[in-house]
Amino acid sequence: MTAPVIGVLALQGDVREHLTALAAAEAVAGPVRRPEELAEVDGLVIPGGESTTISKLAVLFELMEPLRARVRAGMPVYGTCAGMIMLADKILDPRSGQETVGGIDMIVRRNAFGRQNESFEAAVEVEGVGGGPVEGVFIRAPWVESVGASAEVLAEHGGHIVAVRQGNALATSFHPELTGDHRVHRLFTDMVRAVRRGESL
Repeated sequence: MTAPVIGVLALQGDVREHLTALAAAEAVAGPVRRPEELAEVDGLVIPGGESTTISKLAVLFELMEPLRARVRAGMPVYGTCAGMIMLADKILDPRSGQETVGGIDMIVRRNAFGRQNESFEAAVEVEGVGGGPVEGVFIRAPWVESVGASAEVLAEHGGHIVAVRQGNALATSFHPELTGDHRVHRLFTDMVRAVRRGESL
């Protein structure tokens, strides 16, 4: 089977680092800015950045509705930091006019771990990722306040949920793409491969 084609939503945020991590995980990776590019990928990463800006740009670039449709149809999607917020069905403290793609039955709190100057790194045990803890980079990171019955908690830090999976959707509060450790991206790439093989997750 050929390598899965995984896009990175390239509206704002750390796109290049995700492209590098996905390539290391043996995926064919490329930026996605237009609906026709979204239609060509097997899976999508929504990177960190500023969730309000990403939301507004997704609407401006006419990507929000196609994104929602693909996620509802089962396209694998992975969101980091702001991307986690974009995949939440509900934001606890949304900015005015802020929309989400949805896909994970969870409530998230924006900037929950503090401001930019309170950013930190921490070792996080992530269920489904072997080889010891993942080094998580938390930058103005959200956390998950609560999850519904369909969502599976994969990791916690400091008593707060920081990694969640629901079916084909994966989300982390932290940025694994900034560490050189590509195991979380391999997990996601394996999810995409499973969908391509017709396996249910």
